[in-house]
Amino acid sequence: MSPSFKLQCHFILILMALRGESRYLELREAADHDPLRFLGANLKRELAGEPLYRRALRCLDMLSLPGQFTFTADRPQLHCAAFLIGEPEEFVTIHYDLVSIDCQGGDFLKVFDGWILKGEKFPSSQDHPLPTTERYIDFCDSGLSRRSIRSSQNVAMIFFRVRQPGNGFTVTIKTDPNLFPCNVISQTPNGRFTLVVPHLHRNCSFSIIYPVVIKISDLTLGHLHGLQSKNPSAGCGGIGDFVELLGGTGLDPSKMMPLADLCYSFHGPAQMKIGCDNTVVRMVSSGKHVNRVTFEYRQLEPYELENPNGNSIQEICLSTL
Repeated sequence: MSPSFKLQCHFILILMALRGESRYLELREAADHDPLRFLGANLKRELAGEPLYRRALRCLDMLSLPGQFTFTADRPQLHCAAFLIGEPEEFVTIHYDLVSIDCQGGDFLKVFDGWILKGEKFPSSQDHPLPTTERYIDFCDSGLSRRSIRSSQNVAMIFFRVRQPGNGFTVTIKTDPNLFPCNVISQTPNGRFTLVVPHLHRNCSFSIIYPVVIKISDLTLGHLHGLQSKNPSAGCGGIGDFVELLGGTGLDPSKMMPLADLCYSFHGPAQMKIGCDNTVVRMVSSGKHVNRVTFEYRQLEPYELENPNGNSIQEICLSTL
């Protein structure tokens, strides 16, 4: 099986987990069951005033609502991961309630600040405030001195290996409000979002893991007007504040294809169809201005992918499959 096909399988898993109205999807472990067999249920609900949601955690899992989750090994489990995702305006916090693993015997339990698949990270190293090595928090190094770990954005991961049957751990997942969300993976294929970077020197990416139509209704960068097709030698001509549209098949924005630059402020719709598996709206900010971009997005219908027209970027993505 080629590496590109394996990466596509990983994205199929995430796409299925994020699609639709449901905020929660259970993933059956691949070693025992069909690796793409999902038990989906619309478990989106307001938890205020209700008992804490509890269930078992599987070796391969996706969590998108708060609750308490317990993993207990029934046999040696060597390659396990749980993807955590909140709403765009939320941080995700992982709290260790109970841990029973054998660190000396080769077990591990790590939290990663973001998502990582086949070596590709979100947020990318260019967009995250911490170096990659500091984005991993290893229980076997820190123990319960760090019982609670909060992500820098709305996604995080738990990696774990538990060799001894009966061993495992319990974690409580909760979310907290993020007043200025910077790096986001959208839970849904359709939506509207305003990305604001207030006088901060940082880069922010909003990732939509679908082929979509992007409609930008408002862009404020602290300087004039314009949308131009991406030319690798031109870009925004050295302007320190701009927005770029990226497309690709992987997870890491820094490895995606630049499709268009938005170099100046404007009001009024600018629309583009991007037939890529992953579409990113990325804002680069110098810290000198309050930068803001408002956009809507919706998933492309199959017929739109088959018959692209208008302001459309598709061939670049199709050629990489």
